[in-house]
Amino acid sequence: MLIIDYLQTNTAAFLSLSFVLGLLIGSFLNVVILRLPVMMQRDWRKQCHELLETPDKDNQETETPYNLNTPRSQCPKCKHQITVLENIPVLSFLFLRGKCSNCKTPISPRYALIELLSGLLTLAVAWHFGFGWAAGAAMLLTWALIALSFIDIDTQMLPDDITLPLLWLGLILSLVPIFVGTSTSIIGAASGYLSLWVVFHIFRLVTGKEGMGYGDFKLLAVFGAWLGWQLLPVVILLSSAVGAVVGITMILVLGRDRNIPIPFGPYLAAAGWLAMMWGQDINNAYLSYSGL
Repeated sequence: MLIIDYLQTNTAAFLSLSFVLGLLIGSFLNVVILRLPVMMQRDWRKQCHELLETPDKDNQETETPYNLNTPRSQCPKCKHQITVLENIPVLSFLFLRGKCSNCKTPISPRYALIELLSGLLTLAVAWHFGFGWAAGAAMLLTWALIALSFIDIDTQMLPDDITLPLLWLGLILSLVPIFVGTSTSIIGAASGYLSLWVVFHIFRLVTGKEGMGYGDFKLLAVFGAWLGWQLLPVVILLSSAVGAVVGITMILVLGRDRNIPIPFGPYLAAAGWLAMMWGQDINNAYLSYSGL
């Protein structure tokens, strides 16, 4: 209780603790981003073999424990196990100069950048909401969105293992309520899913191609459940605008093949996070500007 009282009255301490917590969670998110897709693929392969009643030639690999805790993090080249001192967010990367301490193989800077991104976004949430349940819930959503975004970039998947618990949590939080009331949350979840579902099927009928995945439907449903149906237009417009600009830039400037799909999840996640933070201000500014 003394710690809670102290954090409530000392803004600097709360912000500092939030930043450090964000860095630590960012380190864990690196593990989730790397391992969760592999865990899913191993599970799918095992289920397929069981369904088809065929032998699994890689049974030794699928039976070896592999989860978010096991095995310990190690260098992919020399298999050197990462020690506690080598796993301090951002600082260890800088101290090691971006190289494995054993074989000197370069370490991707993305690990440190994800940790820093998690720390900065957590700090922004703490500053915006202040000490309380809203800040805690917003931090949890922020961390999940970071994981979803990078998994989508790597694999073009938005795992149900993350989106569905977020959806249910948003509906549960509406009972308190933290952000919106229950009716607004339920309508938002249904509207979020159905809106992209309709767009998906219309696009497929017109072009014969699939413009997005079902994970995108579920992610927008998450924002509907957390933020209410009123902010869904903001999320859709922001994500579409940013996605279009980035996509066109990649095609024209970087020469990316336009037939290669671009993951929509990161743009949707960024737009949803912005809507969580300043969605009502954006809505009010638009209504004021348009004279509505």
